[in-house]
Amino acid sequence: MADKKTVSVSSDPEFLEELSEYLEVLSNPVRLKILKVIEREPKEITEIASRINTSYANTKKHIDQLVHIGLVQKEAGFGRETVKGVHPVWKFSLAKGSLETLIKNLGVFSRVNIPIGYGEIAKKLESVRAAVLEESGTTSPALHLMSGSRAGQTFLLKKDHIVVGRVDPDSPGRTGETDIVLPEDYAMVTRISKPHAVISRSADGWQIEDRGSSGGTYVNSEPSAPRHRTLLKEGDVVDCALGESAARFLFIAEK
Repeated sequence: MADKKTVSVSSDPEFLEELSEYLEVLSNPVRLKILKVIEREPKEITEIASRINTSYANTKKHIDQLVHIGLVQKEAGFGRETVKGVHPVWKFSLAKGSLETLIKNLGVFSRVNIPIGYGEIAKKLESVRAAVLEESGTTSPALHLMSGSRAGQTFLLKKDHIVVGRVDPDSPGRTGETDIVLPEDYAMVTRISKPHAVISRSADGWQIEDRGSSGGTYVNSEPSAPRHRTLLKEGDVVDCALGESAARFLFIAEK
């Protein structure tokens, strides 16, 4: 079983400086609200300012910071129609996969060995991580689906033993309420009646075990041997099979 890895960066002050800047951008709760507002569709600054109840100028400053660290992108669009017609505007949206990347980054950073003298970074990291998970509505352990027709769906891990697989017409009792049941178009994932994989919790933490699936199970692109439990860490990427009809998940640990 793989052990949790701690990354030492005590000899890389440049990384710590960039990490501090990254966390500083995210430490403002207004910016997290902006990410939530533009999660579903692009919006112009006036719309965003109205939703978060702040000024245009203040909203623009926050958005510029989010664009700077790559979480938000801007694109040309059209504003609401007025008596003078429709005018082009800048609209802002989440960069593709940005929330998943953010959570994964925070998971990696949480395993960084912060050297003496940089204690404020560790405190800020935990504060930002808690705020991001709370704003996303995910405060308990979960698998966030990142691929296919159901991309964006989050499966809360509500029990200590959860099977993962594709819907099986011959097993209608599996509905996805407590297990992770994917629709038919995830064709590379083994059917739920003979599950692709099992997620379980022990004293060591959450683990995933491939149950002899034809497509295999991968953690951070590394194959997990069948019937072998691989320990999961915050921000790990789990693939049930590979290819267009496979399923890719992001693991979110307890808060």
